[in-house]
Amino acid sequence: MKEPEALLIIDYTNDFVDSNGALTVGKPGQKIEPYIVNLAKQFNENNQWVILPTDLHEKDDPFHPETKLFPPHNLANTWGRKFYGNLQPWFEEHLNDDKVYMYDKTRYSSFAGTDLDIKLRERNIKKIHLVGVCTDICILHTAISAYNLGYEIVVHEKGVAALTTSGNNWAINHFKNCLGATVV
Repeated sequence: MKEPEALLIIDYTNDFVDSNGALTVGKPGQKIEPYIVNLAKQFNENNQWVILPTDLHEKDDPFHPETKLFPPHNLANTWGRKFYGNLQPWFEEHLNDDKVYMYDKTRYSSFAGTDLDIKLRERNIKKIHLVGVCTDICILHTAISAYNLGYEIVVHEKGVAALTTSGNNWAINHFKNCLGATVV
């Protein structure tokens, strides 16, 4: 039997991807939608884990550092926090699957302040695949945390996007050269 692996679809929401999103990567993020949805289907069909760590914020939260850096985004119970495009109906279709779940995160890294590491270790998952946005922010910080925790990291270049091309390219090189990640 194949070792368990997990696909992390990070922050692939309307606010980060849709043209009308509050903090959107725009077209580069929209172009990766079919790749992300197809990868989610593959992982699900192969009885692997699909985890959707998703940013959650409160408007004008004076205690959160991002409040000073970015406009309000991914607010609870808003259109902006729903998954972008065909990922939303795919997720809704798999709400009752025990290997598909979404959870809230409030920092760049999917590991910071969450039980992700515990959940992965309980399931004997040693290899994680990363897709979503932003390559040089939340994907990067998640990859750094995963590296420091000893996970094998696979970044799907066709499944990530950033606010700028230079930021995306820098992060891809960092994954390879500083974290020893496999970039496919």
